[in-house]
Amino acid sequence: MPPRLLAVLTAPSRDTPGAAPTGPVFRMADVDHPVLNALDLGVTRGDGVFETISIGSGRAQATEPHLGRLARSAAMLEMPEPDLDAWRETVYALAEQLRDVPEAFAKLVYTRGVEGQDRPTGWVFAEASPDHAATRRDGIRVTVLDRGYAHDVVSTAPWLLQGAKTLSYAVNRAAVREAHRRGSDDVLFVSSDGFLLEGPTANLVLKRGDRLTTPATSLGILAGTTQADAFSFARSRGLTTSYEVLTRDALEDADALWLLSSVRHAAPIRAVDGVPKSVDAAFTADLNAFLVGRRD
Repeated sequence: MPPRLLAVLTAPSRDTPGAAPTGPVFRMADVDHPVLNALDLGVTRGDGVFETISIGSGRAQATEPHLGRLARSAAMLEMPEPDLDAWRETVYALAEQLRDVPEAFAKLVYTRGVEGQDRPTGWVFAEASPDHAATRRDGIRVTVLDRGYAHDVVSTAPWLLQGAKTLSYAVNRAAVREAHRRGSDDVLFVSSDGFLLEGPTANLVLKRGDRLTTPATSLGILAGTTQADAFSFARSRGLTTSYEVLTRDALEDADALWLLSSVRHAAPIRAVDGVPKSVDAAFTADLNAFLVGRRD
């Protein structure tokens, strides 16, 4: 069995009391034994941020975009600035231990720490990825759900933290359960005023002719690292790419649709609310081969 790895950062931020100036930046821990304080605000309040980095045969993929997004999310929560050098070293060390695994992932978790101690907590968990071959080949069914916010929520209510990758995922998980109740595999959110957004854990990409499009991040969408790499791949194939403000009608006009994420990669959408959609099998296969084989 491939290993399941857990590394706890010694000082996930340099900007906190007691941050270790020297010595190892992490310690390995047993995944089957407790390492987290029950009063950690990441547990009791969901007060923290996270990232998931894909690993291909020991190579962490898109590490810098993920670390940059970790720092941006932490800043939005007004948390101490993460020590990105320490996080990078930890990710690379765990990725190296998974060099015999074709596809794996590392999950970075950064919390505000134990209530009242003013010291953040950080750890990285890594293991082999689930087998997504069938999903990438056959596609997924999605249900469109109202996120409950207008498309301009970022400017009207910044305290809702749209665009930050926080640990507060209860709503996202509830949305996926609702999709399952409706016979779908995943969710596509729309704003309360009818604009396309994203999935609970993925970015939407549409293909229309020779153009790939994704909803604009100005709508409070998490900027996608896998989506950005997919756009780079598309441009190398002669396609154009764009970020646009799109209404739900765009789903009807698209030649193909995908939900893109770090571990599942490109999942073609084969049905929206029960209505069949075309799947571009050849482009999907090429795109996923590119994503799996990326180097950092």
